[in-house]
Amino acid sequence: MQVQEKLFIGGEWVAPSGPDTIEVVSPATEQVIARVPDPTPADIDAAVTAARLAFDEGPWPRLDPAERIAAVHRLAALYKAGRKELTGLITAEMGAPVSFAKVGHVAIPMFLMNAFTGIAENLAWEERRPGFYGQDILVRKEPVGVVAAVIPWNMPMFLTIGKLVPALLAGCSIVLKPSPETPLDAYWLAGLLEQAEIPPGVVSILPAGREAGEYLVAHPGVDKVSFTGSTAAGRNVAASCGANLKRVSLELGGKSAAVVLDDADPATTAKGIEIAGLMNSGQACVAQTRVLVPRSRYAEYVDALAAMVETLPTGDPTDPATQIGPLVAQRQQDRVRGYIEIGQKEGARLLVGGTDLPAGVDRGWYLRPTLFADVDNSMRIAQEEIFGPVLSVIPYTDQNDAIRIANESDYGLSGSVWTTDVDRGLAVARGVRSGTFGVNEAYSMDPAAPFGGVKASGIGRELGKEGI
Repeated sequence: MQVQEKLFIGGEWVAPSGPDTIEVVSPATEQVIARVPDPTPADIDAAVTAARLAFDEGPWPRLDPAERIAAVHRLAALYKAGRKELTGLITAEMGAPVSFAKVGHVAIPMFLMNAFTGIAENLAWEERRPGFYGQDILVRKEPVGVVAAVIPWNMPMFLTIGKLVPALLAGCSIVLKPSPETPLDAYWLAGLLEQAEIPPGVVSILPAGREAGEYLVAHPGVDKVSFTGSTAAGRNVAASCGANLKRVSLELGGKSAAVVLDDADPATTAKGIEIAGLMNSGQACVAQTRVLVPRSRYAEYVDALAAMVETLPTGDPTDPATQIGPLVAQRQQDRVRGYIEIGQKEGARLLVGGTDLPAGVDRGWYLRPTLFADVDNSMRIAQEEIFGPVLSVIPYTDQNDAIRIANESDYGLSGSVWTTDVDRGLAVARGVRSGTFGVNEAYSMDPAAPFGGVKASGIGRELGKEGI
């Protein structure tokens, strides 16, 4: 069992101010695999103080952007060399199937670092404009200050890098608060930051629970909050930041739609929705769990989706063949089971899966991937974020009806359309109110594109030049 005794505050390893620890439990075995310190408010104060000093008096925000870019290049090189170790840590702490962890959890954050440095190298840090009164105006991009970044457990390294690297490139100092379920990858990254010679005070990493997150968000030394998590928690973060006139970005929940047009191939579409709807065992805010199919070919698409879901290998996340691993915690397993029962009570037709454990599994927080047909968009399983491997198939009559159904949601984070006619697909994409939308794409989250939601899916944008 791994035991970490110190906290990473301001680029240094220091003893925690309190005795409490966080137990890291394997979702696959239900065994404790690590213990790490549980930071106190005093530890958070120390991290914010270090960040404040680094920003107000230190060299980091005053460096030429090229020097900050060079530091991120050093970090990226160290990251690349340690990818195998990181894959194992993420699979162990949150149960991501190793086949997905290698790409979604580990490779894509490396792509993000490379993309961000490329964007920063070509960014206009100063812009000269002709003024209305005859004199030129110089508009300069300045770092916002001390950033507090709150990161959930489902995509810990991807979301960490998506917040950390733009902040570093912009010249900010940052305090990261990863989830208590996933501290191991965060500590691994802290070791790399130390080796990358980031100046003192610029980065702190404090895995902790909700109370610590609330304390950090409300801290008077923080200038900007970047939060990823549930919509309910995001409302509280927004209220706290509003009360203190603090800048805030919120990337929240989703209940996205995959719109299948009547010219799409059923098997090809089902394969795409396997990724779009069930990636990371369904634990993704961008998961497209509402699958909208035309009534005219309803049975064909339902059959193809059922065949796909039925044959997904489910079990040990360390097995390269596994596609669906355990859920992160028993509370998550209970939540998803509850929604499956709700779907049956609401009258949806359960085609594949259900509340039973997969065959051969006698421990761990597993559920079989589940497919409901004959779902009405007003049902709770179509309106509420389940955050597990559950898909709902919803019929529509024509293209306008599909757009209407896709928009009948409190959320607006992602989505896709599947068709052989790209122009027709773009027409659907333009009609759906969502932060991002793919045409014949399972959802790649291109690091060059701005990412974020509308409606209850959040405010602000990450990734792309907008992220910096």
